[in-house]
This record gives sequence, C-alpha cells and structure tokens, in this order.
Amino acid sequence: MNEKILIINSGSSSLKFQLIEMPSENVLASGLVERIGQASGKIHYKSAAHSASEEMEVKDHSVALKEVTKHLMHSDYGVIKDPADIPAIGHRVVHGGASFSNTIVIDQKVKEKIRELFSLAPLHNPPNLKGIEVAEEILPGAKQVAVFDTAFHQSIPSRANRYAIPNEFYDKEHIQVYGFHGTSHKYVSEKANEFLGKKNTKLVTVHLGNGCSMTAVKDGKSIDHSLGFGPVNGLIMGTRSGDIDQSVIFYLIEQLGYSAKEVSDLLHHKSGMLGLTGYSDLRDIEDAAEKGNKECQLALEMNTYRIKKYIGAYAAAMNGLDAVVFTAGIGENSDVIRRLVCRDMEYLGLKLDEEKNSIRSKEIRSIDSGNSAVKILVIPTNEELEIAKQTLAML
Repeated sequence: MNEKILIINSGSSSLKFQLIEMPSENVLASGLVERIGQASGKIHYKSAAHSASEEMEVKDHSVALKEVTKHLMHSDYGVIKDPADIPAIGHRVVHGGASFSNTIVIDQKVKEKIRELFSLAPLHNPPNLKGIEVAEEILPGAKQVAVFDTAFHQSIPSRANRYAIPNEFYDKEHIQVYGFHGTSHKYVSEKANEFLGKKNTKLVTVHLGNGCSMTAVKDGKSIDHSLGFGPVNGLIMGTRSGDIDQSVIFYLIEQLGYSAKEVSDLLHHKSGMLGLTGYSDLRDIEDAAEKGNKECQLALEMNTYRIKKYIGAYAAAMNGLDAVVFTAGIGENSDVIRRLVCRDMEYLGLKLDEEKNSIRSKEIRSIDSGNSAVKILVIPTNEELEIAKQTLAML
C-alpha cells in the first residue's frame, strides 16, 4: 500500500517541500515558499495537473505551510483531500551532533536536543526546528520524523573523526568531525553500488553545489569526510574558504584587527570562489574563464586541484578505489569541473571519456573510457527521496 509522505526542508526564509507517494516514489507535488518574513514572498507549486508561482506576503513559516497545505488540498488541482491523507512528515535537520546516529520519530526530547545543537549549526538547526513545530501545529495527526545530515557520518572511525587537541574538548564539548550532506552521500553511494552491481565497494562521492563535500564510502559506510565540526572546511565552495591554515585566522585577529565574528563572516560568506573571482555562481566563472579571465581560470584550477587531492587521500585511506561519483548541482552539470578533476589522474586509474562527459542527462551514467580501471559516474542526487525512504521506514 502506498503512503503519501510530505518532505519539508525549512530554511531561515524559505520552505521547500515535496509530497512523495511511497514506496512507488511518485512525486505528487513539489514546490518552494521563499522570502518568508519579507514584504513580498513567493510561492512556487508544481503537480501533474497544475504549475504556478504567485507573490503574496508570507508572514512566517506557519503561514507558509498553511499555503502549501491549501495547494495540496485545492478542490481543482489538489493531490490530497484531507490532512489525514499524510501519515508522516520527514524533516531535514542539518546537525544531529553526537546524539543522533539514525533517523528518529520526533518527540519533545528530540526537539530539545535539536535546540541544544543550535550553536553547531546556527544557520540551519533553528529554521529546521521551526519547520517541525509548524508542521506539528498545521498537521497534528502526522508522525514527525527527523532525518539528520550528520547521521551517515557517525560510522567514521575515531582515527578520522578526532582532532589532535586536548581530550577534554572531545569528552566534555564533543568537538569532533560530524560531516554534512550525509543524506546526499548515502543516496548516491547506494545508487552507485546498484549501478556497479556489488555492495562491497570503495567509492569517493563528490557533492558539488554552493556547499561542497567529499566522502570516502567503504562497503556502504562513511569512513572519512571533507567537512568537519562545521561546514566551512575541506573543498573550495561558492562563498566558503575550505581548508585554511589556522595561522591565517590568528593573523587576521591579532595583526589586522578583525573580530572573531568578522573572520567567521569572511570565511563563510566572502571567500571561496566569490573571494577569488567576484562571482559565486560557477556558470559565470566558467564563462569568464573561457573568455580569458585569469582570476577565474586560476580559481577553477585551485578548486579542482583541491578535489583531486581529496580523491588521492581517500583512495589511500581505503587502499583502493572502485568509482568516483559526481553529484549535486555542479557535480551533475559542469563538464568543465569534471574534466579538470579527472585530468592527469591515470596513475589512480581514472580515464575520462570527453564525449560522454559533455552529454547532459538526468540519468545515472558512466563517463569514463572503456579501459578506465576506476569508474567515473554522474549520479543525480535526490535528498528528498532519501528522506522519504527513511521516513517510510519509521511508519
């Protein structure tokens, strides 16, 4: 029997949603409410029978979800007749800390713990919790389920998730590698194993969007990850710096007079590709690089060089490599990034097929040459579907 699962990804000023019929995986409706709390909000709604965008004031997240529910139950184009048709709601929650290693049904204790973790994900956990509270208010009959971005990375062993600082910071403050984008890495690694036809694999999954991360996935489990305690280290991202020598931070504060808050803002919002080029959208950077912009050319080289280093490190950590998997907005769509990453990687067994790489497709595909020892895959991520699967399992 199919169940209609509502997926909610609540941001500080937005609310993304999908209503998915499970286990058939049929998306009945999807959309986005944006600019919540501003004078002119916008609601995007799409189903098989209706597609529209409308502007209206959306005072808060409660109003946003009420509008979503109104569209879902509309007399002309709605996909449900009653809120009781939705037995469960799956919520994306970014940070689960050390408390949550699995998907969980939400109760008061879970909400309190998510609140305690606000300081670890100040941009994400507060709106995530707000989405949960609003859903409880608007759809009180539905089971509320939390799916944590960090959960997939709970399997990372101590040798990889600990920092070399005094043990008390781990024991008392739980400072360690938590990792992010776990729902995406889990989904594409499972799809890669299906594509390869085996479970015991050594994969490097490369999630490239405005936020970027890489995971070493061995036999279906995360064993290392490029993001850590927070979402700013590792790869070069749209506005985030990625790996940086800590001495630079001390220099900015002690010699140049920056406050800790200013340094945090610099590394999170003004660095990465934006800081290197003046652009945060990779499409603009690729266009400028093709026209001869030296800063953009260098930024692309720096970006892809960092990815190559992580591939090499993770191949060493797993003592082998079966496939490299590209996913998310940039990973799925930028043939330029994939080409630069895979260039001069023959020693590790990666041989890219330029023609396959240039083809745009929404399907899972291999873009390596026939004699490549390591498969190079492009797998569209579907975090909402992964959340729906995990939510269904809780019913």
